[in-house]
Amino acid sequence: MLGNLIGGFVAILVGVSLMPSVADGVYEATNNGSGSPTNVTGAADTILGLTTLFFALGIASAGIAVAAQGLRAAGMLGA
Repeated sequence: MLGNLIGGFVAILVGVSLMPSVADGVYEATNNGSGSPTNVTGAADTILGLTTLFFALGIASAGIAVAAQGLRAAGMLGA
């Protein structure tokens, strides 16, 4: 149980520490690294802009799932 809870918190911690790298990568992909816009437009630009949000949601859901599994194993969370 405690291992699962710690694992959930570690997953969240690692994801949060990687968030600036993902955001920088998205910025460089959309702005060519120099502030000048690239040829990415329309739906591709929208989806690329949402990449950071999807990464954050994935990290949060993974951390919550691992923590919930630990609580369920301890009997503190309903089936």
